[in-house]
Amino acid sequence: MGTAIAARLLDRGFPLVVWNRSRSRAASLEDRGARLAATPAELVAGSDIVVTMLSDDEAARAVYLGDDGLCSAAAAGRLFIEMSTLRPETVRDLHRKLREHGAAMIDAPVSGTVPPAREGRLLALVGGEENDIRRAEPVLSALTRRVVHAGPAGQGALLKLAVNLPLAVYWQSLAESVAMGETGGLDRKLILETLADSAAALAVLGMKMPAILGESKEVAFDLASMHKDLRLITETAHALGIDADAAIATLGAYGAAVDAGLGADDAVAIVGHTELRQRETSRGSE
Repeated sequence: MGTAIAARLLDRGFPLVVWNRSRSRAASLEDRGARLAATPAELVAGSDIVVTMLSDDEAARAVYLGDDGLCSAAAAGRLFIEMSTLRPETVRDLHRKLREHGAAMIDAPVSGTVPPAREGRLLALVGGEENDIRRAEPVLSALTRRVVHAGPAGQGALLKLAVNLPLAVYWQSLAESVAMGETGGLDRKLILETLADSAAALAVLGMKMPAILGESKEVAFDLASMHKDLRLITETAHALGIDADAAIATLGAYGAAVDAGLGADDAVAIVGHTELRQRETSRGSE
């Protein structure tokens, strides 16, 4: 996602300085005209607006708060747009620390995967102050089809978890639907095409059918990331006193798929994994 977002900004004519924890992953951006920074602190020194997209809370804290991190003396006056999917409390903590350095920050996690990122069609879920969001508008307008202001810092992160919960549960329920149908003798393609033409269809189902059927290996959002998001969702729900029974059950299913080595596959690999597990269970009970 980070590479796709950066490429989109280059396409729209933004001068870009980039940094990646794995330097080789930034090579394609450097080839397209981006300048490669040696450290996060160097990136901040050469930028007015800093966009971050990181894998999890631990990575975000390391990049922001570590040696030569983004929270350096050079951060003063800069605007940070944090687009990772993180715990709301992590976002609020980073927001406070950047304020102490004289910097501004909004959290703007996005709904959408790599293809919408390439085309500037993401949905940004934003937490922060109005004046900071206005300052971020040129960048956000290049990347998104819509910006939803959810409230103060951290509320964009909370809204992202709220959006991802039914999506994750949907894929798991779809997996169980396909497993039931296939075990009973129905063809997988027949099941999916019927579901896609019914009231049970999610808008994204049609786009995901090639991956579910094994016709495409493109990874738009990997299964390990969905598992991570579910963990954040269940932890956040627990902290708020909410029973998230469906999310907890789905977390277990995705955890089993990660343990089976499917973490790098697209999140919809949960469908095939669940069907296989159900088939093995069915054989074992015969």
